Amino acid sequence: MTAGLSSAVVYRDPKAALAWLEKAFGFELAMLLEDADGNLAHSQMEFGDSYIMVGQEWSDDHKSPSSIGGKNTQTVHIQIDSDLDAHCERARSAGAEIIAEPETQFYGDRTYRCRDPEGHIWTVSQTVKAVSRGEAEAASGLKITGWR
Repeated sequence: MTAGLSSAVVYRDPKAALAWLEKAFGFELAMLLEDADGNLAHSQMEFGDSYIMVGQEWSDDHKSPSSIGGKNTQTVHIQIDSDLDAHCERARSAGAEIIAEPETQFYGDRTYRCRDPEGHIWTVSQTVKAVSRGEAEAASGLKITGWR
């Protein structure tokens, strides 16, 4: 296995989340572990070369935003390579609350942001224009270091 990074997302109802993530974002179930009673023990969903783990609330420190007043301590970013606006409509049709409509950013990505049924915030981007660091700095008024 090569080095990489993944995120684990906690839900009150992780099985419903698996179905929703497939319908809204096109994630594919890669692994599902259940106990003898059919309760989810662990799962992984793939998207391109990446994956997320989807689990249930299992301690006071591992809660769905819906259990803690809608608060998020992180958001998950999805990078797509085709039609961001259609992806946004797919998520909206699946019940996502669109909290930032699709908009092209100064750095060349078109993005939207949404909230899933349990309150996790997701940002989705598609690169639509190659932008140099100088162009991004001029457009944003920011000093940018480490541009790739």
